[in-house]
Amino acid sequence: MSRFFWVREDDDVAEQHGGEVHGAHKWKLPGAKCHTCGITWSGAGHTYPCIDLSSLPEQHAYERARPEPFIEFARLREQVRPLAPAHAPLPPGTRFGPLVGTASGNLADFVWLIDVLLMHRDALERLQAQHPLGLKGCQTELRWRKKSPPELVELQLEPHGRLHPDCVPSDVPPPCQTCGRFALSRPAAPILDAVSLPTDIDLFRVGNFATLVIGTERFVEAVHDLSLTGLTFRELPTR
Repeated sequence: MSRFFWVREDDDVAEQHGGEVHGAHKWKLPGAKCHTCGITWSGAGHTYPCIDLSSLPEQHAYERARPEPFIEFARLREQVRPLAPAHAPLPPGTRFGPLVGTASGNLADFVWLIDVLLMHRDALERLQAQHPLGLKGCQTELRWRKKSPPELVELQLEPHGRLHPDCVPSDVPPPCQTCGRFALSRPAAPILDAVSLPTDIDLFRVGNFATLVIGTERFVEAVHDLSLTGLTFRELPTR
């Protein structure tokens, strides 16, 4: 039976290394003002750093964070959709393209920037040699002050699977039928919906709670075998 683990930052290791990364992605979908639920919102956790929007005639419309009426948001989303994975929901605030910013100091093998997961390229290559499935590193545009800096790549973590309904409180309303907003706070004890989980990828985001990053047992074992730093793991039940 497959085992799945909640992947989080190792705060102690990050503090010991002391380095920092600051930045934002080159393009993004605007937030949405929904005419059905009445909420203006922008989501987190949906990031596609390998997707280049420079070929779009309206690429400048994706450079500034702002809310738009849902109809305008949907129009801009449809222009991006052919470039995105077929299963990608692309909610308001979805980010695209390289992470642009600065980096300094010494960094662990894995580096978190809020909900973004970065890696040293050499560490990613060693990890890929262990054959975990679906790891995709995307170039960043980070400026360093030191000479001969390391190369950091961002892992493109796509949404797959779902939280099981048993860990969703009964008073949480269903997602808005127009904009898809799901007003769920992270459960204290997440449970994964077993039948929805992928079998061909070893590191992914939960489809209906994208800030929750999940690794398979194969991914966790590869990280431990290589003694890579920066992550902690907590096994989650499936049902």
